[in-house]
Amino acid sequence: MKTTLSVIKADVGGFPGHSDVHPKLIEEAKKHLQKAVNDKLLIDFHVTHCGDDLELIMTHTKGENCKEIHKLSWDTFVACTKIAKELKLYGAGQDLLKDTFSGNVKGAGPGVAEMEFEERKSDPVVVFMADKTEPGAWNRALYEMFADPFNTAGLVIDPEMHDGFIFEMHDVIEHKKIEFKMPEEAYSMLAFIGTPGRYVIKSVRRKSDREIGAVASTQRLSLIAGKYVGKDDPVLIVRCQHGLPALGEVLNPFAFPYLVAGWMRGSHNGPLMPCAVKDATPARFDGPPRVIGIGFQIANGKLIGPRDLLADISFDLARQKANEIADYMKRHGPFEPHRLPMEDLEYTTMPHLMEKFKARMKPLTEKD
Repeated sequence: MKTTLSVIKADVGGFPGHSDVHPKLIEEAKKHLQKAVNDKLLIDFHVTHCGDDLELIMTHTKGENCKEIHKLSWDTFVACTKIAKELKLYGAGQDLLKDTFSGNVKGAGPGVAEMEFEERKSDPVVVFMADKTEPGAWNRALYEMFADPFNTAGLVIDPEMHDGFIFEMHDVIEHKKIEFKMPEEAYSMLAFIGTPGRYVIKSVRRKSDREIGAVASTQRLSLIAGKYVGKDDPVLIVRCQHGLPALGEVLNPFAFPYLVAGWMRGSHNGPLMPCAVKDATPARFDGPPRVIGIGFQIANGKLIGPRDLLADISFDLARQKANEIADYMKRHGPFEPHRLPMEDLEYTTMPHLMEKFKARMKPLTEKD
């Protein structure tokens, strides 16, 4: 059977500040999705959180970009926003950038990653969720999973993977897309995805038969709203095994807490810390940025799980290193590279400051 896995998230209110999701919002979301199961719209679901983001993980047979599924998500977020406002939670409804549902939540604020696939004899899937960072945060990890033989031994020794993969990359500024073939175009793609604020990997498919391997959300809130309203906090779906990277190969990139943009006010670089779901409650300087990964076996559309994969003790050193990096970066204060470059602050207060002091800026003379 063909199964669709939809992961749709939104920040509808933090508790307290930007650190967590209130239990009442989780309960409300579960109530809405359970009704959808009872009404045969969904096969199964799992509700969780990463930081202050409410995460809806759903299976169904409606395909990608289904209006009914997106409306279900929108209505769920709206209902949770109502509760968030009653509780005076911080930033209540901040990711809902439109007043009404227009057929698709893409472009309306929530982050979306969806994939439709024919279930294999065994279909392990990992859903990664991040907080206090942007969609380009997945670029490095996806490259390692699907294109780096030093991370993924299957690229060398698994005949089904040996021909490589096709990466679809989006230019989120110019709204364009391109496909790169791995490994022959690896250097060319790296030249782009090393600028994760603009060039974002959307999906990865096996080159031999275009079997889907991974799909990420690429929504940029500031580009939609025209101002800073919170970081994008992306989601990522990765299928594992049987001609795709093994589970351990998919998880290993997060053993290195690489730097990502986001953290405090979405304006700082910080280490991406792998953690358990219970620890996905960023606090220090609203961070550091967090990533969680929960695993499921997909069986006739049912979500068998979850397993809290990044809670494993093998990531303890990564967490320690992330804290050390956070110490180092935070000591820079308002200076780069802790603070993002000027071009990445165009949706913060910087444009207002530049306009305010524009008249006092004088041309340099030869004496200067």
